[in-house]
Amino acid sequence: MKRKALNAMTLASFALVVMLAAGWPAQAQDAKTPYPSMAPLDQYLMERDAEITLARSAAPDSISRDAEVMVLGQHGYETAAEGKNGFVCLVERSWDAAVDFPEFWNPRMRAPHCFNAAAARSYVPLTVRKTKLILATRSKDEMVKGVKAAFDRKELPPPELGAMVYMMSKQGYLNDSAGHWHPHLMFYLPPTDPATWGSGLPGAPVFSASDDLGRMTVFMVPVGKWSDGTSANEH
Repeated sequence: MKRKALNAMTLASFALVVMLAAGWPAQAQDAKTPYPSMAPLDQYLMERDAEITLARSAAPDSISRDAEVMVLGQHGYETAAEGKNGFVCLVERSWDAAVDFPEFWNPRMRAPHCFNAAAARSYVPLTVRKTKLILATRSKDEMVKGVKAAFDRKELPPPELGAMVYMMSKQGYLNDSAGHWHPHLMFYLPPTDPATWGSGLPGAPVFSASDDLGRMTVFMVPVGKWSDGTSANEH
C-alpha cells in the first residue's frame, strides 16, 4: 500500500514537472516574472562545437551521429552539420516555451532536441520561425502575431503523422525549477483529446499538454535511460 501511495505521489509530481519543463505551467501569468525582457543576444548563444555536441546529446549516438545539426546564429538557426538519416538535432532556447511562462526570456535555458524526419518537416519550421521573429523584433507579441499569420497563410504545417522528438540529454537545462529534468520522448499531434492516449490516468506513463500557439497537442513519455545509456531511475 505504501508503495502504491508513493507511486501515485511520484506520478503527480512528475506530471507537474512535465508541465513546467514543457513550458505550459498552470497559472503562469499570475506568477512574478523573473525575466521581464530579452537579455543581450550573446547570453543565448553558444560556442559552435559545444552547441553541436549538446544538440547531439538529445538522442542515443546511433541516431544523433548521422543527424543534421542546426545551431543558433545572430539571425536564427543555421545548419552546422549535414545529416543522412532524416533526423535534425538542435538546442531550443527559452522563447520556445509558452508566451506566459515566467522564464520565457531565461538566457540559461538550453533544451536539446533530436527530431525524426516527420517532426523535422512539420515541427522544426515552427521553432525556426519563432526564433527568426524573436531575433528580428525582440518582442514576444510580434512573435505571436507572426506565427499566427504564418499558420493562417499555411506557411507553417500541422504536425505530420508520426512526428516525435528525443529529449534524453543529461546536459540540458529546461528551466530554473526542473534543470535537465528527466529523459523523455515527445509526440506531436494536431489538437487531440488526451483521453484517447490515456494521458494522466493512474499508472499511465503518458502526459500531455496543449500548445495553442503551435496548434497542436504534445504527448510526453518518460524513459528510463539518458542518451548515453546510463540509468535515470535515481533522478
